[in-house]
Amino acid sequence: MHSDPGFEGRAPEPGELPPASGAWRDGDPPGHRQFADIGPVVLERGGVLDGRLAYETWGTLNGTGTNAVLVLHALTGDSHIRGPAGPGHPTAGWWTELIGPGSPIDTERWFVVAPNILGGCQGSTGPASLGPDGRPYASRFPYLTIRDTVAAELVLADHLGVDRWALVIGGSLGGHRVLEWAAMAPDRVAAIVPIATGAQTTADQIAWAHAGLQAIRADPAFRGGEYYDAPPGGGPHVGLGIARQIAHTTYRSAGELDARFGRDAQGTEEPLGGGGRFAVQSYLDHQGAKLPPRFDANSYVVLPQAMLSHDLGRGRGGLQAALASIQAEALVVAVDSDRLFLPELSEVIAAGLTHGGPVHTVHSAYGHDGFLIEFAQLAPLIARFAAGRGDIAT
Repeated sequence: MHSDPGFEGRAPEPGELPPASGAWRDGDPPGHRQFADIGPVVLERGGVLDGRLAYETWGTLNGTGTNAVLVLHALTGDSHIRGPAGPGHPTAGWWTELIGPGSPIDTERWFVVAPNILGGCQGSTGPASLGPDGRPYASRFPYLTIRDTVAAELVLADHLGVDRWALVIGGSLGGHRVLEWAAMAPDRVAAIVPIATGAQTTADQIAWAHAGLQAIRADPAFRGGEYYDAPPGGGPHVGLGIARQIAHTTYRSAGELDARFGRDAQGTEEPLGGGGRFAVQSYLDHQGAKLPPRFDANSYVVLPQAMLSHDLGRGRGGLQAALASIQAEALVVAVDSDRLFLPELSEVIAAGLTHGGPVHTVHSAYGHDGFLIEFAQLAPLIARFAAGRGDIAT
């Protein structure tokens, strides 16, 4: 089984597992994705991109179109926020506990939409997709900003008949898009929940991302992004795995790593002398090995670059002016042990918003990943805030 996209020499048809998954083969049964044409999207840095977005929905849009909720995923997430892994879905739903019948975002009440981000690799147009000439975009895929990804999602909203979202929610990269939605289309967003995110990328975040991007580009198998003709087992697995290890270190807290692993050796290995690993090294090796079978290295370049572009104040009179222009009601959530999106970044968001309120803090040992783990704390916060949207949900 290979894990690089595009070896079959074509893009998947709607209903087939998109090319970034090593499990994809002709004849596989479809997942639950749907597809919407979103082009041509005029890109912020020039040019246009014609393509599609993959998305999933739960619940039913009401007659007045006022009960729609948009859920936006983080860097390596996708549209599959609920349900088990299976054909068409390489991983289980990443927010199953928060979305569904009787859940904080109750799909018996709300019409929930989750798109795969433009530039991604689980059904939406990305570097592995075929361009107009019938070849994968690869290195020719255009530079995207967060605003470009939201522009594509605006087309999706039109496709679905959603004039105004009752709620837009997401964490990390998803939180970037939440804020951009509120700034780009204020008349189409009633309320927002940005979680473990920031209003502009910091130098520290750029530094961590730079190391990961360089790891991918330095892999000889990357070939400048032109690796889709590699034989099974080829492709930039090593560079992508190292990039994931770098990123994963920032997703967890120092306290958690110390508590879980300390200075323990991995099994019977002897790290002293360089002939073996410490347990935490084995853990990072495992995290690095898990990603390449399900994620495209080119998308792992395109999307972090989009994250680096994130600056809500660009072209809007500065950050404070941009935040003050947002009229949506907001629930701003931080994770206290987050060392990638520090809690003070959430404080900046809440203080700058007209209807920001206080920051709500999730207490977690897990660092940034707390927004994907601490459901017992997130659930009541989101449930209360969603319940307050009752005047626009009927």
